Amino acid sequence: MSTHMQSWELDKTKGRFTALFITWLLGNGSLLAWQSMLTIGDYYAFLFPRYHPTRILTLVYQPFALGTIAILAYHEARLNTRRRNLLGYSLFFSSSLGLLVLDLATSGKGGLGIFIGICIASAAFGVADGFVQGGMVGDLSLMCPEFIQSFMAGLGASGTLTSALRLTTKAAFESSDDGLRKGAMLFLAISTSFELLCVFLYAFMFPKLPIVKYYRSKAASEGSMTVTADLAAAGIQSSVKNAALQAMEDPKQFERLSNKELLVQNIDYALDLFLIYVLTLSIFPGFLAEDTGSHSLGSWYILVLIAMYNVWDLVGRYVPLLKPIKLVSRKGLIFASLSRFLFIPAFYFTAKCGDQGWMIMLTSVLGLSNGYLTVCVLTEAPKGYKGPEQNALGNLLVVFLIAGLFSGVVLDWLWLIGKGW
Repeated sequence: MSTHMQSWELDKTKGRFTALFITWLLGNGSLLAWQSMLTIGDYYAFLFPRYHPTRILTLVYQPFALGTIAILAYHEARLNTRRRNLLGYSLFFSSSLGLLVLDLATSGKGGLGIFIGICIASAAFGVADGFVQGGMVGDLSLMCPEFIQSFMAGLGASGTLTSALRLTTKAAFESSDDGLRKGAMLFLAISTSFELLCVFLYAFMFPKLPIVKYYRSKAASEGSMTVTADLAAAGIQSSVKNAALQAMEDPKQFERLSNKELLVQNIDYALDLFLIYVLTLSIFPGFLAEDTGSHSLGSWYILVLIAMYNVWDLVGRYVPLLKPIKLVSRKGLIFASLSRFLFIPAFYFTAKCGDQGWMIMLTSVLGLSNGYLTVCVLTEAPKGYKGPEQNALGNLLVVFLIAGLFSGVVLDWLWLIGKGW
């Protein structure tokens, strides 16, 4: 090991808790803008009752996310991860700001033109997600597993926080004129501000933490070129120069598995993520928002269902921290992912025959299993690989995750068969 790496060994635990907190915040920022758009779905449903906004906006979002991450995953070894993530968070910020300005400029009016503008913002969120989620998961995969868990917990927390805020704003503004719009504006303002915070956190704080510099220096010593810009931002040039010199002296030292080889070795993990999210998105949020009937909770019912899903999804993302109940068996993960398809008949018959209590319980279990299995897969898969391979594998797994999301969104429309649309 080089003298430089020996010096960084001493710092590999410094700043750990700060890094965990920042990755949690960055995870929030990766979905907060989109979660805000979903959570104010009742406002958009009021403005655009004929356009099925919850389903349409999700359907617009997902192909852009999938297309972006697929292209970036193919070229990941040559990409500047720092620029990629900063561009993604900046796009989240500008698109959230655009939604806010659009509503203010039109005074909260409906119409096809305005709905198209909102769809464009949804597409921009999809592109931003493709930049950020793959970039962050790949980057954190070459660090310690706790960072991945914290980032994924942040993703889950974004839904919980937006649901809690939505319930609060609904209670606060329900009796006031234009209450739905006031709540939506508050959401968009908070989302816009938070995305700007994420830009600054990733640009100026995260790369300078000692533990982050250690793992990125280690990845550079193993031949990773995706971390060079982040190391430069942290004031470290020697790791990159040393790696370049070593590569010239012994090119075989930095040989890595190709994306195809990584995918073949981890196809079960990739399928796990695809199956997890194709099932989840075939039910949440479209089915829950439109196909669960009317109950005593009235207009609160949909918000409660979405909130319960988000809360238990967040809880599920922390459960794997308890090592005795973390699922690490590859066969066990496949079995658990497949068994979740029993939710489809369960939700169907509960919507037909059950009361709201059963639906709330079922939605909670859906969220719990989604968060739990996601973290189990993403923290286990990168183990045993070199830094560049971990980054590549993280990107590949996110491709399958988003492919599952997109497929689930498409399949969600099957619930409308026989409903006259």
